Amino acid sequence: MTEILLLLAGFAGGALNSLAGGGSFIVFPALLFAGVPPVLANASNTYAALPGYVSGAIGYWKAMAEHRHRLLVFGAIALIGGYLGAELLLVVPDAVFAMVVPWLMLFAVVLFAFGANVNRWLARTIKPSRASRTTGAVVLFAMLALVCVYGGFFNAGLGILLLAYLASAGMSDIHAMNGMKLTISSLVALVAVVRFAISGAIDWYFGSIALIGVVAGGYLAARLAHHIPTKLIRGAVIVYGAGMTFYFFIAAYSAA
Repeated sequence: MTEILLLLAGFAGGALNSLAGGGSFIVFPALLFAGVPPVLANASNTYAALPGYVSGAIGYWKAMAEHRHRLLVFGAIALIGGYLGAELLLVVPDAVFAMVVPWLMLFAVVLFAFGANVNRWLARTIKPSRASRTTGAVVLFAMLALVCVYGGFFNAGLGILLLAYLASAGMSDIHAMNGMKLTISSLVALVAVVRFAISGAIDWYFGSIALIGVVAGGYLAARLAHHIPTKLIRGAVIVYGAGMTFYFFIAAYSAA
């Protein structure tokens, strides 16, 4: 029964990632409910999300043609930041991480709910020319490094943070932004998964069940996307994510 529920959770998470984002709000709690310890559940969630990032990045490759010159620098920052985030996760005890999870979930849900508004505001207020200045470029690279560290540490909400960053870096084509977002996410997840694997921090059995569900759900949802109202799905994800966040706060602090 646990395997079936986890497969269904992965399927739902993969479908959400294709349609509106927020699949980690489904997969990560499901891994916890399956009995996977918090740190391993988080690492396994990153492992399950990786194929979706890679396939999405491939799909958007042509849309990124104008911005591929940024990939070398962005890729290097993603690999370093993702590794540091993964390393940070591995030194945090399960008990401590369980106390931090509700706050990370809250942050990710708020980002998911208001990320589009933040992106629009950044696009209106930050001019692309600023990124060409030396100081501005250093600040932007530091921002990306922090976002990638966050992604290596906790995967949920990474895509929204990256879209906000890319808007502040002067990008405006949503298709190119999505492609860059998925490429950076792929590199962050890849280096994190390698680090987690070396440390034995992935539950390969439950993580692989979730991964199968994620791949299947993402593929099917992509085929049916034009039939499904995205706004309705986003609303449901926000409500579900808020409910899970409340649950984790109660579970983490009720005995404290």
